[in-house]
Order: sequence, then C-alpha cells, then structure tokens
Amino acid sequence: MNRVTAPALSAEVLREAVDWAISSRRSVRAFLPTPVPSEEVEAILSTARYSASGMNMQPWRVHVLTGEAKAKLSAALAELDDDPEGSQDLQEPYDYYPREWFSPYLERRRKVGWDLYGLLGIGKGDKERMHKQHGRNYRFFDAPVGLFFTVNRELAEGSLLDYGMFLQSVMIAARARNFHTCPQAAFLKFHRQIADFLEIPVGQMLVCGMSLGYADPASIENSLVTEREPVSTFTTFHHTAKETRP
Repeated sequence: MNRVTAPALSAEVLREAVDWAISSRRSVRAFLPTPVPSEEVEAILSTARYSASGMNMQPWRVHVLTGEAKAKLSAALAELDDDPEGSQDLQEPYDYYPREWFSPYLERRRKVGWDLYGLLGIGKGDKERMHKQHGRNYRFFDAPVGLFFTVNRELAEGSLLDYGMFLQSVMIAARARNFHTCPQAAFLKFHRQIADFLEIPVGQMLVCGMSLGYADPASIENSLVTEREPVSTFTTFHHTAKETRP
C-alpha cells in the first residue's frame, strides 16, 4: 500500500481533524466487548508504519492478540500478579520510570493516581482495591484487542525515540477510526512470560503493551481528565541571538 493521497478537504478541516485526533487521545481503562475487525487493526498499523525513524530503521515489531490467545495470556498474567511470591522482584527489561522520583514529576504522578482512585472510590491505604485495579492491566481493561510491541535489543536508545513516534501514530490512527487505546508499561515485569507465550525471539525486547477497542462510556474511570501544562511552561522562543565575541 502506498502513501495515502491527500483528501479533497480544506486545510482548516484537515487541521481540525488532526488536532481532534491528537487532543482526544486518552488512556482508557474500561472497554466495551464490541469486536474490532482485524482489517481495522491492520489499517491502523498500516498508517502508523509511516512514522519517522532514524535512517529509516523502522525498529518496531508488533504482536496482536484477540480471542482465545488474549484470554489465555490474560488469565496467566493475572494469576501471576495475584501471587505475592511470583510477582515480587521481577526485573523489567529497561527502566521506564525514574528510580527516584523528583519534582515536578512526582507531583504529577501522585495527582493522576489519586484522581483516578478518587473516581473509583479507592481511599489511601486500600491496597487490596489498588491491586485489583492495577491488575486490570493484565486483562487489557476488557478491550477486545491487545497489542505488544518489541524492539531489537542491540539497537541504541535512539530507536526508543523512533518507537515513541510509532506508538503515538498507532494511537492517533486509532482515534481517527473512533477507537480508544491505553498504552501500558505494566506488562514489563512479566516480559519473560509474555515472550515465552508469544514465542518472541531472544533478541527482541518488550517495549510495552496496549489495549485497543471502544471506550465504555458508562465506566466512571473513563471520565478521568489529566491536566496538561500550557505551552509557556515547557517552551522557550528565541527571537534574537546573543552577541558573540570574535
């Protein structure tokens, strides 16, 4: 399939459509059981493959799970997660989060966590309900489609930047088709079990998982709105150059 020809739409309509797809993306944590046609999943990935990558390396590899395969893996991971001994001290393939949190990232992490728990009525110290909610990751939040993304272990850090652009493209292409997603780092601690189940080659490393489907509008957790910093807080515009001595 070649690159899609530009649609016969005005520049304003195109801008609004792209802006909507990006700004309406959110991490949905409750999905309807409505199936997603396989041709839609393939169309999403076909669009996402045009993401930028250094030297056109295209480092992404994708595993799509539905039906029995997804159900079987989900059940196995959920059982592992509920086993205090089996889920402790599992080494992740890479550090997704900082080992020591610091400002302003610590405050942002806490806020989104407590905002979600607040919607669900989970109080501080309620470890049982926190564990149960976190465990929904391993069932892909009931989404009909689960995806896993892997990368060659021998590639450098730059390929993870490429991967981030690919993942964003997957999520935006999904929004263009009225689907929602949830990118998930929670799967990383079970990367070995996932690799065994999917028969992923030893040279490939799990990057993350992702849920894909239709958002459940009746689920309170899907009303969560995460705050975003204004452009002025993370952007510096340089209009004039400093004088330099010869």
